Amino acid sequence: MDYLQSQKIKGIILAVGAFLTIFLAVKSWEVIQDLSAPKLDRPSLTILGEGKIFIKPDIGQVSLSVISEAVTVADAQKKATDAINKVFTSLKESGVEEKDIKTTNYSINPKYSSYPAPVPIYYPDGTTNPSAPKIVGYTVSQSLEVKIRNLEKAGDILSKAAASGANQVSGITFTTEDPSVVQAEARAKAIEDANKKGKELENKLGIKLGKIIGFYESGGPYPIYRDYAFGKGGGEGIPAPAPEIPVGENEVVVNVSVTYQIR
Repeated sequence: MDYLQSQKIKGIILAVGAFLTIFLAVKSWEVIQDLSAPKLDRPSLTILGEGKIFIKPDIGQVSLSVISEAVTVADAQKKATDAINKVFTSLKESGVEEKDIKTTNYSINPKYSSYPAPVPIYYPDGTTNPSAPKIVGYTVSQSLEVKIRNLEKAGDILSKAAASGANQVSGITFTTEDPSVVQAEARAKAIEDANKKGKELENKLGIKLGKIIGFYESGGPYPIYRDYAFGKGGGEGIPAPAPEIPVGENEVVVNVSVTYQIR
């Protein structure tokens, strides 16, 4: 065997060795990948689960407003301030803490002789359209967002607030202050429901469910809205009979979507 043939054989051996090294490395990587993560090209099955529980609300929230009118801004502001201070005092005397009372609106608006107000018409002699609306006064409005923790006293609190000068009561809702515990309970029921459905499908379809490769959750506690309205408060300090305000129960629903690999 001459020198050239010897070198050619060595080259072939080296090339085959390099090919085998690359091939074994690729196969080893495939094995590692197969052990560390599920194959996404395998068939999968998504199962929906629902968890539903009912819970009695432990906190109420309501909007109380004072709307005052006067010829001048200063007089309207004074009337509104006096009234809202009385409402604030009434709430504190009823056991509502200051941290649970928050101003959400304060506005001053002109009051016209007619509404809506058209654009005044100016004549060449400098006069204006006599029928154009004129400002005849001002309206001051201030709103408070109030949290009521003692729900048994809700009716009494609202009645006294109205007698103190709150002439608009709206947006009463009843909810749970800390929904995380009840939501976790509903989530656990939803997952249990999905697992139960998965076992039933394994038997009926003749399949085996493997690793979970997807999870999605939606839903949660929903507040209860009550539509109660009070007439214009006279500020006479004589509360009307306290209304009955049942709070009912809140429905908490959590839906989950669990995706399994089919083995």
